[in-house]
Amino acid sequence: MNSFSQLPLATELQKALVTLKFSTPTEIQSEVIPVSLKGQDLIACAETGSGKTGAYGIPLVQKLLLDPSKQALILAPTRELVHQIGDFIRLLISASPGLSVTSLVGGADMRKQIHALKRKPQIIVATPGRLIDHLKRRTLQLTQTQTLVLDEGDRMLDMGFSPQLDEILKYLPKERQTSLFTATLPERVKKLAEKYLIKPIKVQVGEGSLPVAAIQQSIVQLTHKEKDNRIIDELNQRQGSIIVFTRTKQRTDQLARHLQDYGFSVDLIHGGRSQGQRNRAIDNFKRGKSRILCATDVAARGIDIPKVEHVINFDLPMMDEDYVHRIGRTGRNGASGQAVSFVGPDEHRIWKTLIRKYKITGADLVGVSSSSSRDFGDRRRSGGGGGSRSFSKKKSFFGSRSEEGRSPRGPSQGGGGGRPSSYPRASESRSRRSYE
Repeated sequence: MNSFSQLPLATELQKALVTLKFSTPTEIQSEVIPVSLKGQDLIACAETGSGKTGAYGIPLVQKLLLDPSKQALILAPTRELVHQIGDFIRLLISASPGLSVTSLVGGADMRKQIHALKRKPQIIVATPGRLIDHLKRRTLQLTQTQTLVLDEGDRMLDMGFSPQLDEILKYLPKERQTSLFTATLPERVKKLAEKYLIKPIKVQVGEGSLPVAAIQQSIVQLTHKEKDNRIIDELNQRQGSIIVFTRTKQRTDQLARHLQDYGFSVDLIHGGRSQGQRNRAIDNFKRGKSRILCATDVAARGIDIPKVEHVINFDLPMMDEDYVHRIGRTGRNGASGQAVSFVGPDEHRIWKTLIRKYKITGADLVGVSSSSSRDFGDRRRSGGGGGSRSFSKKKSFFGSRSEEGRSPRGPSQGGGGGRPSSYPRASESRSRRSYE
């Protein structure tokens, strides 16, 4: 399939695709849409940013245009992803006045959601927890659901949604089409597919668990005390929008304050922020009002912004799969992007695992034997600003910045400052996961 115009789609849907300037399908869309239009269950595994939402959204809308009395349900793990999907579906049905979509997420006004459900929307996009709330209140019935989509299936399992998915299954009709979309396909995801899908067709584009080829990956070897200095240098060297990932809510808050002290335009997102705060942060970042977004892994799969030029892993993720989803925020839909990871002495083993698992080239640790985890200072393997440099000997982690370590202010970043603030060491246990 070389063009959407080759598909037997309704006039309303073709009109919406033209408005969206969708002419040539992505690889995953070419593989998935014909199968989905036939009504078959499927497992689709593809890299982040490959166009998966369109792959399931287009056939979903087509089927509802043929029979508006039916219903479609899309489940996603985070509020941000639900809103993102809902916005895209609204664009797909923009020329179809007979169809409507409602998003159901926790943290939002329940009364408004109940009012929206009374209008009998054909398309529901929801997080599992809030969907169950409505099912138990009987403000929503799923008896007419002909299409079920599990988006980011691996992430839902990582976040512990398996019991909620089992509960939702009880409310769904047995006669339905189910699609599972995932960026990785570990054994636990295959077991999920066995519960929900019947004789599914498997579609895999590329090596689904690997980062996209367009992303240039590099590392900075440094001590944890040097991270506060290096992040300023990295931001000054880079142009365009940047997402900086940390492990915890507290670290995100402290990093955002630190960067604001140096005049950077920064917003932040994590599970401790209200839904309104999270929405405003993403909106500011999308519109360019803030160039930098500091985030926990709640944002790794929750936002879809076409032009993110850089991702910086201030801390390595606690789960291997999150590395793929973090750096997948850049290099989307064929665009190029750069991802740099700060690797402290206690993160050497984690980085070596990521190199092997995701076949990362050109970003090996320098001067580190397989049994060594000593502090090797600030040695850059690749990416901008390579080589060695010395920093202040002050024992401050996000403390005062010496003149020797201070980067000149970039023309677009604004003034200096440098209010000292303490910052914790990145030594949290990798076995303990906080889903924020």
